[in-house]
Amino acid sequence: MRRRTFCGAAFAGVAPARPPAPKAGAIPMRVLGKTGQELTVIGMGGGRFDLIPFEEGTALVRRAYELGINYFDVGRNYLNGKAEEVYGAAIPAFRKHIFLTTKTGQRTRQGAEAELEQSLKTMKTDHVDLWELHGINRKADIARILAPGGALEAFEAAKKAGKCRFMGFTGHADPAPIVEMLRSYDRFDTVLMPLHVADTYYLSFEKNALPAARERGLGILGVKIFGNAFLLRTFSVRECLSYTLTLPVTAVALGFTTLGQLEDDVRIAQSFKPLSEAEMDALRARAAADVVHGPALEYWKKPS
Repeated sequence: MRRRTFCGAAFAGVAPARPPAPKAGAIPMRVLGKTGQELTVIGMGGGRFDLIPFEEGTALVRRAYELGINYFDVGRNYLNGKAEEVYGAAIPAFRKHIFLTTKTGQRTRQGAEAELEQSLKTMKTDHVDLWELHGINRKADIARILAPGGALEAFEAAKKAGKCRFMGFTGHADPAPIVEMLRSYDRFDTVLMPLHVADTYYLSFEKNALPAARERGLGILGVKIFGNAFLLRTFSVRECLSYTLTLPVTAVALGFTTLGQLEDDVRIAQSFKPLSEAEMDALRARAAADVVHGPALEYWKKPS
């Protein structure tokens, strides 16, 4: 689903007035766990480039950098590698000024190492700042990754060789494997998980995985803050973004597909103020009252 569209006056043949472009910079920054790295609280996610032409994708990446975003997220399996191609066409000119991440869904050392080499080649860089084990959604994933010859060996070797500066993992289906991974290996730097206004009602990452990650001092990265756009039927972009940024996260990755979306999100981030607990509770109550929660909304969640 597309995240935002113009309506109302546009349907009447009158182009809606656009707000002025946000000024570059002034996006709040937070420290990424124990890494010491400062990230802008919003980052560019690379999972939506299939919705726009290649040239528009590269232009958005460059514009995100111009506006001060320094966190750029992607994954090797995003669009079968095409998302990394967009980054590779856009970031070389400013690579040393950004925090670049990618992910692998491979579970063996051989498979993960091959994907990292392809990611580095495609994005025209000799290292990524953060390399993530992608989709830790079942406990069986953990056993394969930690086994002899598993993907964790590739991560440790890559960090030692300088091909990645930090190591992390992601999960979106069930918070239980996230907690289990945190208990099983204590040298991860970050974890990425879905965190949004309706999360607390079903397989909640906010209630279960988030406290466990905080306890261990990991840098916490949020995704799906708009519920893959479904939450925008009930909540504004500002409400969704403010809710997640009020949680103890470092940053959220957003899937911009238009210049308007990018500039809107930058503008909102620049003026962000944490919500009170009463305001957070009121948003959660609206999610419950409007029935925008549970499996019908979060189709990506599945119990282990």
